[in-house]
Amino acid sequence: MKIAIAGGTGFIGKHLTRHFLSKGHDVFILTRSEITSSEKNLHFVKWLTDSAKPSANLAGVDAVINLTGKSINDRWTEKAKKEIVGSRISSTNAIYSMIKSIPNKPSVFINASAIGIYGTSLEKTFTEQTKEIGTDFLAKTVQQWESEAAKVADLSVRTVYARFGIVLGEQGALPKMVLPYKLFAGGNLGSGQQWMSWIHIDDLVKLIDYIIHTPAISGPINATAPNPVRMNEFSQTIADVLKKPNWLRGPSFALKTLLGEMSILILEGQKVIPEKALQHHYHFLFPTLDKALVNLLRS
Repeated sequence: MKIAIAGGTGFIGKHLTRHFLSKGHDVFILTRSEITSSEKNLHFVKWLTDSAKPSANLAGVDAVINLTGKSINDRWTEKAKKEIVGSRISSTNAIYSMIKSIPNKPSVFINASAIGIYGTSLEKTFTEQTKEIGTDFLAKTVQQWESEAAKVADLSVRTVYARFGIVLGEQGALPKMVLPYKLFAGGNLGSGQQWMSWIHIDDLVKLIDYIIHTPAISGPINATAPNPVRMNEFSQTIADVLKKPNWLRGPSFALKTLLGEMSILILEGQKVIPEKALQHHYHFLFPTLDKALVNLLRS
């Protein structure tokens, strides 16, 4: 297969690239820079520049995956918020234009999305059947992002919105959460009752591969493990796996002062179930948090 990845040099993109190359697929990384590869099946395709014509290099591509967008892990100033939204809309629109210009369309387009679209709640459970949209900045951002990606479906291309939970791996949120425990200063953040809907990086990669090979999957799909936990259980599990104390609590008011509006990522959450993945018989490698953290922190 020929698989194109926008955002292929980031944390998730690198894992996907290694996985697809190991399966013998041709991987095309969309990049603004001039990069050459010594690997036979790895290709870098320039895009988002005036002279770039990515569609000329993507004839016969079978799948396109979009992982692009400015990180949401910086303080949400008004400027940063505009860049968070704008980067996602502009890159997704560029992919739409690229796919539109390819004579033989790919069979599937997978657009990274986020469970933040559901808003936050301590009591509700969210699945792909949930129709309500949250009212906070992140929910509105994801709604706009998915609406832009939906244009690709109008080209008769199967379009999937992979709504990522907290991705656990060697990069991303987990190292930052683990560091205080290694310094013997670990503990709950906020009330401890907020939900953490997570997924192991290996499951995320495997699920995206599964989506590509499962034509019946389209529209939103929750990329989360089937067993979300509350923050207090998440914190205690980290402590147990590392054999470190879990005693120092990070109060909500301090985190709100430090992080501003972005504190919602830590202090509030949502209980999300991957109903569609389970219905389509996807088998999770790491369905429970203890197994995921043992694999990531003790291996």
